[in-house]
Amino acid sequence: MSSRIKWLSDIIPPEQVGELTALNRIKVARTPSGSLCLLCKGGRMLCGKLRCPIIAKAQAIAKSSRLIISESVEGSTPPGVFVGHVGYPKVYIGPMVPPYFGDTEILDTPELWIGKTIDDVIDYRFSLIRGKTLASVFDARTGGKLLDVLQELAMGTHPVDSEAQFTRRPRGVISLSEDTQPFGPAAPLRSFKVADVDVDQRIERAFYDRDLKASDAVVELYEKGVLVTRIQRAFSLGMFGSAAKRKLVPTRWSITAVDSALSLNLIDRIKQHDTIDEYRVYSFKNLDNYYVAILMPEQWSFEWIEAWFPGTTWNPDERAAAPAMMGDFEPYWGRMTYPDVGGCYYACRLAVAERLNRERRQASALVLREIHPGYILPVGVWGVRESVRAAMRTEPQRFDNFHAALDCAMTKLTIPLKKWIEASELLKRALFQKKITEFAP
Repeated sequence: MSSRIKWLSDIIPPEQVGELTALNRIKVARTPSGSLCLLCKGGRMLCGKLRCPIIAKAQAIAKSSRLIISESVEGSTPPGVFVGHVGYPKVYIGPMVPPYFGDTEILDTPELWIGKTIDDVIDYRFSLIRGKTLASVFDARTGGKLLDVLQELAMGTHPVDSEAQFTRRPRGVISLSEDTQPFGPAAPLRSFKVADVDVDQRIERAFYDRDLKASDAVVELYEKGVLVTRIQRAFSLGMFGSAAKRKLVPTRWSITAVDSALSLNLIDRIKQHDTIDEYRVYSFKNLDNYYVAILMPEQWSFEWIEAWFPGTTWNPDERAAAPAMMGDFEPYWGRMTYPDVGGCYYACRLAVAERLNRERRQASALVLREIHPGYILPVGVWGVRESVRAAMRTEPQRFDNFHAALDCAMTKLTIPLKKWIEASELLKRALFQKKITEFAP
């Protein structure tokens, strides 16, 4: 028996080792748990219902709130804007304004939320009242009275005093999604006024450069130190790209598009560098989520696996026997399809690529996430991006072999190794696939 199989037999019954080895030759099942909620996450209606019952319940609770008492709201927008996706290419756009003045930047800046409680984040998001006006995504090419104001807001560096008039009193609605932050009350917008905006000249220059490709604008702004959240905000309002091709991009799509573009750019760079020379384990806990990243001294590849425990949003049955698990993987040359796990995949990939790019190294990366019941509702992709960034800023535990690194990683998680192996392409390859170096004299 090889040392690899002997090591596994200490964890997995011997009769199952052969089964797992065979799985290495089979494409990883994208939804080993079979959880429709996990695959759908409220957006694909895979259960056959016209509305997601989880989201419907949350909305019913929110409608009972009495946050707003009139059709007018005055306050300092962070600045915050939103572009919807329902009805595309006709979508709702509008500002997000809290009912008070002051330094409200934190309400719409996820980069400032690490260390905050989930109740803090919910309070931030439900403080923002969203105005809605129907627009065509192609309006980004010609502009418009409201769109021009929103685009100017998106270039802002500080909160801006504003006044929003609605056609009716805004009603509370909880929107659950792993791709976007939750939102508070909303209503159709009658008018919107803002004070003078102190614009970020870096974003302003990209906006007025009608020959600069959108992808190039995103990368240039990132390299100049503009927060990813602000790049995503401007991208969603169609502020980048050649004049004839600009379009509004729904907020949830813009978040993923920017994370994907930036991480691809960084991956192209790190592929030019040598691999790390050790195995590393990074870990971080945030909002009752456990994150563990294992970096291996190999050419670039990447895998993200998340496990939703019973009683969490996308595995709501508290009597379920096990966490619902899902993962996606890319080899050295990348992937051609959208990952089933959604935008969290790209948010995590960006955080890992940032760390490797700073070191001018490449590695194979496996990132595992456990979502425990204290994570009472999804707060958006930012949670993954900023949590993995925080993990990558810590000093890793270092090992000279994969087995030791994996043993360390498992001490920081609660799900048995066997379950992770069943869900992971990278683990199967690392544990069961022989390398040519093993045959070297």
